[in-house]
Amino acid sequence: MKLKKIALGLVAVLAVAATAGWFTLDKETRGLLATVPTNRDLLFWSQPQRDAAFRALDRLPVLAKSRLVAAGGTATPLPPGPPLKLPVDIDAYMAGQRSAALLIVHDGKLRMERYGLGFDGSGRWTSFSVAKSMTSTLVGAAIRDGHIKSMDDKVSDYIPQMKGSAYDEVSVRQLLTMTSGIAWNEDYADPKSDVAQFNKHQPEEGVDALVSYMRRLPRAVPAGTRWNYSTGETNLVGILVSQAVKKPLATYLSEKVWAPAGMEQQATWLLSKTGQEISGCCIQAAARDYARFGQFILGGARVNGQAIVPDGWLAEATSKRTGIGQDGRGYGYQWWTYDDGSFAARGIFGQGIFIDPKRKIVIVSNANWAGGARDKEASPAREAFYKAVQKAVDDEVGGAPAAVQPK
Repeated sequence: MKLKKIALGLVAVLAVAATAGWFTLDKETRGLLATVPTNRDLLFWSQPQRDAAFRALDRLPVLAKSRLVAAGGTATPLPPGPPLKLPVDIDAYMAGQRSAALLIVHDGKLRMERYGLGFDGSGRWTSFSVAKSMTSTLVGAAIRDGHIKSMDDKVSDYIPQMKGSAYDEVSVRQLLTMTSGIAWNEDYADPKSDVAQFNKHQPEEGVDALVSYMRRLPRAVPAGTRWNYSTGETNLVGILVSQAVKKPLATYLSEKVWAPAGMEQQATWLLSKTGQEISGCCIQAAARDYARFGQFILGGARVNGQAIVPDGWLAEATSKRTGIGQDGRGYGYQWWTYDDGSFAARGIFGQGIFIDPKRKIVIVSNANWAGGARDKEASPAREAFYKAVQKAVDDEVGGAPAAVQPK
């Protein structure tokens, strides 16, 4: 029945498009309509469908509804700098990444800006799990604003409908570090996994869809004893923040980051079936604004000299709080960390914001990896690219700089 409703809705959209005139639509909407999916199972869309959809997920409400993240009146400049000399064939690298955008900002200057897949700087590309790091930043803001009292408070203190579930034992800190100990399957290739199923869950009346799903999950191990990647838990973080600040996440993101940090374009945030921002995913923004977010974090998440998060919180958030079973790597508060002090936001199909405080580097990647999160070639190639950029900057200044952490 669901597929029939979606199909009927798409027919209606196509009819409207035909009536309005195909060529009056922007190129992203035309591309999406030309390859429009017939279901909401994004993880299992074809590559051409993803190519079209990632730049236009917020254009067709029949596929997904969204909420606006308003920008301010004046954009923070990203002045051009001299092209960074890299021992890398950029065209070949971008082709291997199936890259839509690749930006390098060094010391506040834009040293590279390239686009692919027919995308350009005026469009918005979906972030997927890059949004997790933005959601984490809103937790810090909510603590600074006094809406969340402590990282050691329990989840059910802020989401009463989680009382009586396994999350009664889980703290805000454990939720952010994905060490809750709750069972969760994030296998993107498995249509029966939690990450593939939770959006299809039919909630009880009056209960948020995500809360309804998550409060049924069993405990696997004691809280705080194991790291297990869970998009569902970041979605729960978003509900927790929204409940605490008593406003939509998109509004809070606009107030705390998007407007004061000087984003150039408005963004959008996709919503769940019960109208909550999908906080583990799905902010649509311009590539330059992803770079501005990276610069905002690099500068200590400050507005007019005042940090929007508590003193020391950002340094904790962007350094290893738990191991992930990889040498030299870890996980902070929804940030992937490196032992050299760098950290990154990452999305399933090659989206990324890499930040190196020592070298004052921000690298933005938008892409549609052929193999998704477990692409055996694209992921290590991007890690090698990060290292090449770091070396190029070191070569310019004559050696690696001393360690620096965001405050």
